[in-house]
Order: sequence, then structure tokens, then C-alpha cells
Amino acid sequence: MLNFRTKFVAAGALALSLGLGAVSAKAQEFINVLTGGTSGVYYPLGVALSEIYGKGIEGARTQVQATKASVENLNLLQQGKGEIAFALGDSVKLAAEGNTEAGYPGKLDKLRGIAAIYPNYIQIVASKESGIKTLADLKGKSLSVGAPASGTELNARAIFAAAGLKYEDLGRVEYLPFAESVELIKNRQLDATLQSAGLGVASIRDLATSVPINVVAVPAQDVAKIGSPYLSVIIPKGTYEGQDEDVATAAVGNFLITSADVSDEAAYRMTKLLFENLDQLTAAHAAAKAIDPAKALDGMPVPLHPGAERYYKEKGLIK
Repeated sequence: MLNFRTKFVAAGALALSLGLGAVSAKAQEFINVLTGGTSGVYYPLGVALSEIYGKGIEGARTQVQATKASVENLNLLQQGKGEIAFALGDSVKLAAEGNTEAGYPGKLDKLRGIAAIYPNYIQIVASKESGIKTLADLKGKSLSVGAPASGTELNARAIFAAAGLKYEDLGRVEYLPFAESVELIKNRQLDATLQSAGLGVASIRDLATSVPINVVAVPAQDVAKIGSPYLSVIIPKGTYEGQDEDVATAAVGNFLITSADVSDEAAYRMTKLLFENLDQLTAAHAAAKAIDPAKALDGMPVPLHPGAERYYKEKGLIK
């Protein structure tokens, strides 16, 4: 009888140990959200997303990583150093193609799609004092084009090529994050900044409330020269203090991208929770108002993750 009891207790202890092991393994589900600079749009949305995933995925531990944005994010995904990342559509396309000039070591074959989210507007803003009103006026002036080989800098190269300009035409080129660029303009050490971000980005709002600005147009004919995935759009008047007119520019779609190494279940949950918590994302940044499940597959540059595909099939968005 004692022997049976001992075996029973031992078996129970083993079952408990195995059960705790399963819980422990589950607790190791780690989601690193790769974003961008803290003064951009990716970062506040990434913080909100990490909170959503932390509460909504049982046992998940989440982290938000500030990065140089698109190009770095995609390279980190390929290296297994992140589970979900924000990235610009043209950056994702170039990554899948293995464009070395864009900052990729070769084809990034592990990239998988979660969703198209909102458009990035190419926003070129100069101090009014600089006298810069058009792209041609940038000649001989100083401009920050974002971190080297970042998604923003890739946008800058495309815009310049379409406008018949080269970096050599500028008086000085700086490769700086948004917030640092703004501080230099405030201190009269820089004439203009090119920022690829959602409308109402905090860095430009900060600049516009500090010094008088000009928002520089990117004409529709220049955008047409670049072609897909660039679109001709308008920055509505009043988006920034002192902006009294609509300004034409280019936009490129943003995407949430994951890795083929992420489990189907995790990718499914990440996709589902994204769309079930749009109010929380919009509270983090107004750019999230544009996130729409009906448009989530538009222009996806890489294959969908099977977990994300499961969600879209459930919702009848794909067959």
C-alpha cells in the first residue's frame, strides 16, 4: 500500500513537473517589436503593439526595440533578432531582391508578411529662413536624409533621382534621425530635413511650433517617374503649424513583417490582435486610423506568413 502511494505521489510530482515545464516553455514566448527612432511613428505604435501582445498572448514576454527603422529591422528579422517589424514597402521589396546597395547582404528569404498598415508620407521641411520652397532650392543647402541606408534615406534617393538632383548638388548632407535633424534646424545648423513618416509626426510638429517652416512639395510628375510602390498624395493644409496650403508629395506604404521562423500560432495571434485593438493603436498615434483589414494585403512585397493567412481566411479576405 505504501509502495503504491509512493509511486502515486512520484507520478503526481512528475506530472506536475512536466506541467510546470510546459508552462515555463510557454512563458518563454518572446516577441521583440522592431520599430524606429523614438521621435517617429513606428516607435509609439510599436510600444502599443507590444502592450497588446503582452496582454493578449498568454505567456508572452514583449520588448520594443528602437532602431534605424526599415533596413535595419529587416536585417534583424533575417538574423532571428526580432519577431515583428515595421518597414517601408520599397525597403521590403529591395530586401527580398537582395539589393546590396540598399544595405542588404543578399536576399532576405525569411521575411513573411503580416499586414499593410498605413502610408508613409515623404515630408521635406525647411526653415522659412533658409528660403527653400522647392526641390530645386535645395541646391547648395544643407539637408538631413535620415540614417544611412534607412528606409527614409532610400526614399530620399528615389525623390532626388526623379527630380534630377544628386546629393553632390547639396551644400551638405547629414544622415541623422528625425529628432536630431529638428534640433539642428532649430539651432540654425541645418536648413532642411526629409522625413518619411505618418502625417503629424511628432518631430515635425515640434519643429513647426519652434520656428517658421516651409513644407516643400514633391510634384506629381516626379512621383510618376519613380512609379510603384510610390503614390502621389497631399499633405493637407494645417497638418503642421504655419502650413497654410495643401502640399503635394509622395507616399509609400508601411508593412508589418515577421519571420518564417515565427510559429504559425504566434503569427496568427499577432495578426488577429492587431486588428482587434485598432483603437489602442490609434490612441498611440493618429497614423493608425488608416489601418484597415480590407486593405491589409494591398501591395504586400513578400509572401504572407501562414499564421497571418489563416486569420485572413477566417475573415473571408482571402479564399
